[in-house]
Amino acid sequence: MYLSICCFFLCWAPALSLKNLNYSVPEEQGAGTVIGNIGRDARLAAGTVGGGMLPAERGAPSGGPGGGRGPKSTFRVLENSAPHLLDVDGESGLLYTKQRIDREALCRRSTKCQLSLEVFANDQEICMIKVEIQDLNDNAPVFPSDQVDMDISENAAPGTRFPLTSAHDPDAGDNGLRTYLLTRDDYGLFSLDVKSRGDGTKFPELVIQKPLDREEQSHHTLVLTALDGGDPPRSGTVQINVRLIDSNDNSPVFEAASYVVELPENAPLGTAVIDLNATDADEGTNGEVLYSFSGYAPERVRDLFSIDPQSGLIRVKGNLDYEESGLIEIDVQARDLGPNPIPAHCKVTVRLIDRNDNAPTIGFVSVRQGALSEAAPPGTVIALVRVTDRDSGKNGQLQCRVLGGGGGPGAVPFTLEENYDNFYTVVTDRPLDREAQDEYNVTIVARDGGNPPLNSTKSFSVEIQDLNDNAPVFPSDQVDMDISENAAPGTRFPLTSAHDPDAGDNGLRTYLLTRDDYGLFSLDVKSRGDGTKFPELVIQKPLDREEQSHHTLVLTALDGGDPPRSGTVQINVRLIDSNDNSPVFEAASYVVELPENAPLGTAVIDLNATDADEGTNGEVLYSFSGYAPERVRDLFSIDPQSGLIRVKGNLDYEESGLIEIDVQARDLGPNPIPAHCKVTVRLI
Repeated sequence: MYLSICCFFLCWAPALSLKNLNYSVPEEQGAGTVIGNIGRDARLAAGTVGGGMLPAERGAPSGGPGGGRGPKSTFRVLENSAPHLLDVDGESGLLYTKQRIDREALCRRSTKCQLSLEVFANDQEICMIKVEIQDLNDNAPVFPSDQVDMDISENAAPGTRFPLTSAHDPDAGDNGLRTYLLTRDDYGLFSLDVKSRGDGTKFPELVIQKPLDREEQSHHTLVLTALDGGDPPRSGTVQINVRLIDSNDNSPVFEAASYVVELPENAPLGTAVIDLNATDADEGTNGEVLYSFSGYAPERVRDLFSIDPQSGLIRVKGNLDYEESGLIEIDVQARDLGPNPIPAHCKVTVRLIDRNDNAPTIGFVSVRQGALSEAAPPGTVIALVRVTDRDSGKNGQLQCRVLGGGGGPGAVPFTLEENYDNFYTVVTDRPLDREAQDEYNVTIVARDGGNPPLNSTKSFSVEIQDLNDNAPVFPSDQVDMDISENAAPGTRFPLTSAHDPDAGDNGLRTYLLTRDDYGLFSLDVKSRGDGTKFPELVIQKPLDREEQSHHTLVLTALDGGDPPRSGTVQINVRLIDSNDNSPVFEAASYVVELPENAPLGTAVIDLNATDADEGTNGEVLYSFSGYAPERVRDLFSIDPQSGLIRVKGNLDYEESGLIEIDVQARDLGPNPIPAHCKVTVRLI
């Protein structure tokens, strides 16, 4: 086996490298043949290589868990051009054959037979593996038949050439067909000329050496031998039966010995390639010319093109693919309809022009698992991407970017960095802020240089993990409250709520009340249906304005971070006299069902609260409670005189299917004590 190594390092966290490994293995090797040890050959640093055994040979591990050998290496096959022939053991990193490899069946037309794999080792190193299948001389050249009959005009001049049948040897390189020999030419009338095509294949031509005389000898038996380049060489033979016959005097003549035509790939079937013309100076049928492909024209040429036998017009017959072969040689012959025709030959070389018929292909080699911390610094790698395009030239030149990137306002905080061999890394290009956006859909856009260009996109999601980087904040530093001195113990007053943009445990967790020197007040922290907290001040003892008319309290909001952050607001309580009765709602809570997207102005509920007092002390005004969220005020309005609640904003079920509205009613008398109720709106 043969091995070569080339390493390229990519930007990764903590490190990511790309290594090229080249192996070779002779064909005909049986299943289980070890080609190489990737972990050893790539000099992998992390993990412990699994003992150099295949899965079937590996027994139970010795010792207890861990075995004192450190963490195991892992090998994961990302791409495999021949999964039925080759595989990599996930623990040992051994590259081995899964069955006998027949190079001729695998790479019929290719002079170089190579398989490729991409292996992700230890979750941080990519091994690009090429395995060359070496040819063995296990096939002899074979002719299509044992005998070939040839009719040659006796007036064929010395130097006239006749194409002979070609042999086929499926072996490659030196083991493939090397040359031809001609034997049993007892009179020295013939010689052999072995020529090569542009792709290196050989084909034999029989050449007249001396003038022929049918009357002296009408038949000649020759033996054509095909030899390969193996050691020792193999051979195959065919008997050439030459019959000398009379012929007309002139053979067709092409206008040129060779032609070059340019044709776009994927040209439609029936497209004219070239209109050949050969002339024959003879008259009648001896001057009528028929065109055909030469006997040694490959089968692939016959699959791709057709030729009109009367006109010589060559047309496209099959699918022309520049990526399969950019140059095609067509061997054409022309012969007349007279007796004993001598064919003329020419070569048509078709150069295919590449068309932009392949869009770029985007593949994710690895994507970061789990959420990305909002504290991640710029340059943090979140994905490894490979982009390829089968087209060539400008049609295969790629421009890749992250959709919506670029650093401007509203741009996603990610960019694409090119590394090596069409590999790119997706990295952060600026600090992250979960409070601004907690999840991104990262889309990779690849565009080739064709006209018009072709584009491909592929996306993945990135979730941003919260940090406790925000403290709870109250709307103001101080809040003034007027409380009637006759408010009974147990009476509750909603306090202003704090806001913390952090999420989860880092969000607002609870409230504390301090500086209550007389024990007159307590704090009750409640939760809404969506889990948010709001504080209420509760009277604990009877109040006496004449004893002390003002009380200063401190309300502290705490989040759940480690360590926690906090914010405070000073509560200035002023005790005042109040009328005797406060409004009373018909119920403490109401439930209303309302379709989402209800028109603006739609009536939600007509609340009613009564006050037993007379005059202004019994006149009731309605409003939202002080701790009603800003979102409620954006979505609804309340008539202060009637208590009618109407739709004010766009109701979206997908944003929130349940909305709680805290309403208070207070009279117009001095020192009113508000009454409260809750209206729950269920969106349909």
